[in-house]
Amino acid sequence: MSDGFDPASLRYDAQGLVAAVAQQHDTGEVLMLAWMNRDAVAETLRTGRACYFSRSRNRLWRKGETSGQVQELVELRVDCDADAVLLLVNQTGVACHTGRRSCFFTAVRDGRAVEIAAPERDPNELYGG
Repeated sequence: MSDGFDPASLRYDAQGLVAAVAQQHDTGEVLMLAWMNRDAVAETLRTGRACYFSRSRNRLWRKGETSGQVQELVELRVDCDADAVLLLVNQTGVACHTGRRSCFFTAVRDGRAVEIAAPERDPNELYGG
């Protein structure tokens, strides 16, 4: 976006959120879906590192703050209705809290849910759990 982009120009839902899809910038791999509020968008643009809004914790969540698996922002794109964003990122390590590279590791094939990616890291190792 240009220097004049204002996070307030996005169309946030009733909870003050927009959907945010994170995608690996060079491979196109879809990593995760999260939510952003105005402060998360502003911080992401200011710092160059992905920041989301955690609905379960009701606070900003800086990707990698506990796991070290950060997302460096390459580009932020806004969809045609300005109610969702695409973050093209450089993902360090895994993106999913389950230890997988992508949160999208289940495919529906022939009417069945099939796991298509195994964990690359032990979640307890990432989060000390």
